[in-house]
Amino acid sequence: MGPGSEEFCVVCGATGRPLLDGVCSECAADRTVLVTAPERGVVVICPHCGARRAGARWERAGTGSLLTAEDLTPFLRVHPEVGLREVHWEEVAATGTVRELAASLRARFRGIERDVRVPISVRIEHQTCTECSRRSGRFYTAVVQLRGGLERGHEKAPALRGRLESTWSGILAEARPDWRRAVSWQEGLPEGWDVFFTNTLAARSIVRLAKQRFGASVKESASLFGRKNGQEIYRVTFCLRFPRPAGGSARAADRSRDVPEPAASRVEP
Repeated sequence: MGPGSEEFCVVCGATGRPLLDGVCSECAADRTVLVTAPERGVVVICPHCGARRAGARWERAGTGSLLTAEDLTPFLRVHPEVGLREVHWEEVAATGTVRELAASLRARFRGIERDVRVPISVRIEHQTCTECSRRSGRFYTAVVQLRGGLERGHEKAPALRGRLESTWSGILAEARPDWRRAVSWQEGLPEGWDVFFTNTLAARSIVRLAKQRFGASVKESASLFGRKNGQEIYRVTFCLRFPRPAGGSARAADRSRDVPEPAASRVEP
């Protein structure tokens, strides 16, 4: 190239632009596939709790059955040099469990921004997640026993259950959502309530919360349930005792015997 000559884009002939392999950024953006998506994607959703299956795991329980950007954006295949500035999803058509969608993207490539539209077809599969399957089969790994205190004076069963259920509602209101979802069902007894969990760690966390925030005393025991992969499996029982509030008496408890007795109910996540 002679003196005074200027490098130019081998595609469009433009000069004064940064070049890479002889091609300017504008032409490279026009010649490069910036974003693609597979012809068909699949999203597996639990019809009971809305959880999504990610490999061998289930995530995002409580999400619902509608597809969101969190479900769809992972299907996009983005060129290594591309950054996505905006992503908007639009449902074009729906037939049964198949959704025809399009992503409208604002992509940045080597300093150049381009609008890209990417179509994709997504099929929704419904499968019951592990937790919902366990709940429907009355499977549990831990039980939390809600009991009254050991102070003198008999508290009538309806009043005791009403007080304990009110306290339990307060505990659940402060518990993390994943702890609450581990509650499978509960049963009413003359001495209180038994609450069954599908996750021992969640049960232990709620028990710790009840002790710290609600003044419950705790006793823990474990019983051998079986063996898996050569290891012993235990079910854990936590006994939570909630003493009557200060100033309470057996006579006051007797006066509250007309409180309607809550029926044993299944607790939905």
